[in-house]
Amino acid sequence: MALNKESAEKIVAKFGRNEKDTGATEVQIALLTERINQLTEHCKQFKKDKSAQRGLLILVGKRRRMLKYIQRTNLEGYRKLIKELGLRK
Repeated sequence: MALNKESAEKIVAKFGRNEKDTGATEVQIALLTERINQLTEHCKQFKKDKSAQRGLLILVGKRRRMLKYIQRTNLEGYRKLIKELGLRK
């Protein structure tokens, strides 16, 4: 269920300051969003896979906490990220 290397590199290049910047909060949120989207599709197909559902909830919680952090520290970056990822309103 993990991301493949090419898609992860694209996300890092798009949201990071450089191609090696995997630790930035924006990059981590974008990577989590991609994994969440993949797991959501998996859970729609396999409704009885409870471990995948639990993993999905854990990832959503992590992303929520990171979004809350970036909202506190960098409001303009938060708004830009939300718009690019298509989250919320």
